Amino acid sequence: MSLVYGELNMTQEELDCLLIKNSQEDALDIDAILESEASLLPMPAIDENKMVYQLDNVTRESEEKAVEIFDNVEAISNEIIQNQKLMKNTIAHFDDSVKFFTTLHTKFPDVKAFAKYLEINKNGLKNAKEIDEILEKVNFELMDAVDIMQYQDIHRQKIERVINVMRSLSKYMNALLEGGKVDNAKRVSSSQYIIGDTHKQVASNEEIEEMLAQFCTSKNG
Repeated sequence: MSLVYGELNMTQEELDCLLIKNSQEDALDIDAILESEASLLPMPAIDENKMVYQLDNVTRESEEKAVEIFDNVEAISNEIIQNQKLMKNTIAHFDDSVKFFTTLHTKFPDVKAFAKYLEINKNGLKNAKEIDEILEKVNFELMDAVDIMQYQDIHRQKIERVINVMRSLSKYMNALLEGGKVDNAKRVSSSQYIIGDTHKQVASNEEIEEMLAQFCTSKNG
C-alpha cells in the first residue's frame, strides 16, 4: 500500500519506520531537555511555591517573632526595674550604716570593731552602687534593642507593600489576558510549525526521504 503526502510517496512500511523513529527521537529529546534544563523548569503552582503565599508567611512569622521578642524584652526590663528598687533600698541601708559607724568610729577611734564594720559597709555601699549602675546600663541597652527592632516592623511593612503591589499587578494582568467573546473550546488550535521557524525538527521532503532510506536500510540489514 502506498500513501501520498504532498510530493512524497511513502509505503506503509516506510511510514511506520518514520513514526517509530520520530517517537524515539522525541522521547530522547524530551528526556535530554528535562535533564539539562531541570533547574529552568517552572515549579508547580502549589502554595509552597507561590510568591505571595511565601511572602505572607514571612510577614506573619516575622510579626509573631517580633511580638515574642518584645514580650521577652518587656519581662526582662520589668525584672531589672524590680531589682533596681531593691538595690536602691540596699544602697540606702549601706549609706545609713556608713553614717552610723562613721559616728561611732569618730567618737571611739580605739574600738577596732567600729572601724572594721565601717569599712565593710563602705565596701557594701560601693558594690551596691556599681550593681545599680550595671542594671541601669542593661535597661538602657534593652531600650536600644527595642528601637532597633522597630526596623524589623518597617521591613515587614515594606514586604506587605510589595505583596499588595504584586497582587494588584496580578489582577491587572489577568484582566488584560481575559478571553474575548470567542469561547476557548471554539478557538482554532495553534500551528505546530510556521514558515520561518528554525526548530531543529523542521525538515524538508529531501531530508525526510534520506532519513527514511537510512533508517529502513539499517533495519532491514
